[in-house]
Amino acid sequence: MGYPKVRSHVLTALALLGLALCGAGFSHAAARGAALPEQSPDGLRLVQNTQMAVVYMKDGADFSSYDKVAILDCFVAFRKDWERDQNQDDPFRVRASDITRIKAEVADEFKKVFNKELTAKGETVVATAGADVLLLRPAIINLDIAAPDTKEPDAKSFSASGGQMTLFLEIYDSVSSELLARVMDPEAATDFGSMMVRNEVTNQADADRIMKKWADTIGSYLQHARSGSSAKPSKGN
Repeated sequence: MGYPKVRSHVLTALALLGLALCGAGFSHAAARGAALPEQSPDGLRLVQNTQMAVVYMKDGADFSSYDKVAILDCFVAFRKDWERDQNQDDPFRVRASDITRIKAEVADEFKKVFNKELTAKGETVVATAGADVLLLRPAIINLDIAAPDTKEPDAKSFSASGGQMTLFLEIYDSVSSELLARVMDPEAATDFGSMMVRNEVTNQADADRIMKKWADTIGSYLQHARSGSSAKPSKGN
């Protein structure tokens, strides 16, 4: 796609803030309101009172000169021991092929939703680097689908909630590969309080709702930054 090399793997960036901030540990810490370090090991500063759970940004980062975005393919990782837990009462219900398929489907859906929603917010989504292009490097971690659709004939899965997932997103200058910001945000699917049939359609609807929320928040911030205001969108705005 013509992009410079930013990082060898998204897990390199995950390690910068420590495993406690990722996966289930991060989600629980965020839910408890646990204190986070003011500065990440790679020099980004914690931004307070944002719509995302955790935002780190480079000092002096200015997004006003960027009027386009490019989105890399989304890295997807399941919650630790998700496969084991799914197969605890029904061995081999979820197979390696299911995991590979679901990860590819989630990554594809993320790309589609972000392209659509950011475009609707007024962003120009491109496929090449440029001086006016921000590069978004997304990952979904701690993916926990409560009742996955394994495509087995006549199989039915039941759950009150679709599960949860966490966004881990880094924003780079697409030419220099300078890291400008890092965002983390855990989101849970709607819990209906009673058991219901879950399938590919209901699971995708839950995922789309969460992804749209993320895309809308990021799109709103980029619009706000481009307006020249020094203030940052806060919770409730």
